[in-house]
Amino acid sequence: MTCSMTLPYQEPLVPREPGNRQIPEPPRRGEPGGPPCGICAAKTTKAVWSDDNWTLHPPVGGSLPGAVWLASREHVDSFSDLPEPLAADFGRVAARVEKAMLTALDDVARVHLYRWGDGGAHFHVWFLPRPLGMLEATGMMLPIWEDALPNVPDEELRATAKRIAAAM
Repeated sequence: MTCSMTLPYQEPLVPREPGNRQIPEPPRRGEPGGPPCGICAAKTTKAVWSDDNWTLHPPVGGSLPGAVWLASREHVDSFSDLPEPLAADFGRVAARVEKAMLTALDDVARVHLYRWGDGGAHFHVWFLPRPLGMLEATGMMLPIWEDALPNVPDEELRATAKRIAAAM
């Protein structure tokens, strides 16, 4: 089997030089000097699932039904900031989310897990379902395709996230 990752844009793409580095970087949401943390302030989508350590949320303005994000209840920034018991629990919960996505959704080939950390300083990770047969979206191409595809209604994103939560 050959997987052919491709960009969702027509050729020719022309590389460009990166801009000047901005040092120090501006504060993110939830950092001193930045806007308040939206997760701590409950200014995000309502969780479809939660336990003592984690909350699971649907996105808004997305193109992949089944995409969800998992946030720690505790305000920490990164994997390296998670207390050891929470870090250990992450693996358990991540496996539950993946299994629920693969069993509750009909057309998912793989579940991709991403953590960028540039938008906010509250630990959260994204689970993106790669549609079955969409080989051009393998690997690092899936979030690019997710951005380029037309959005589905937020109600559909929430309803699909609820199916995942029910399977957990």
